[in-house]
Amino acid sequence: MYGLINKAIQDMVRDRFGEETWQTIKKKAEIELETFLRMEPYPDDLTHRLVKATSEALDLSATEVMQAFGEYWIQYTGKVGYGAMLDMSGDNLPEFLANLDDLHTRLSVNFPQYHPPSFDCTEIEKNSLELHYHSIRQGLAPMVVGLLRGLGTKFNTEVNITQTQNREEGADHDAFLIEYKSN
Repeated sequence: MYGLINKAIQDMVRDRFGEETWQTIKKKAEIELETFLRMEPYPDDLTHRLVKATSEALDLSATEVMQAFGEYWIQYTGKVGYGAMLDMSGDNLPEFLANLDDLHTRLSVNFPQYHPPSFDCTEIEKNSLELHYHSIRQGLAPMVVGLLRGLGTKFNTEVNITQTQNREEGADHDAFLIEYKSN
């Protein structure tokens, strides 16, 4: 994964729990780097170690850490130079979700070794969508839940998310039912 992800985890921990907690996590994860370069690719294992160490240090499940990170990611990317790109991707939750693959295609220009996920979004009925998430990486469905919550906040929309298919349970991809209501 690119350093942007690892840097965001670092910043989330520092923002919410302080520098001392970050240093503890870094030590648990056996990471000696002083900083993550946003545009540099890092082994996925490094990110997994960060999540595991964060989980242990904060006494949270890995799922809780990934969901919190997903929510944080939406505001974080807006602050670190991707706000305009996010804004161009949609004016509301359904429009944004329908444009996710286009957003990831645009990101691939800046991150040549990026292997983006793919999202298929289908309207089920008024205020209800089904989102299919395909990725070469396993175990990121909790982050998608957090991203959806973060998007709900961004678009001032209440979201209720139910995972309907789970790769961890043998499905070929993850899927989510998203019920939403604009405030």
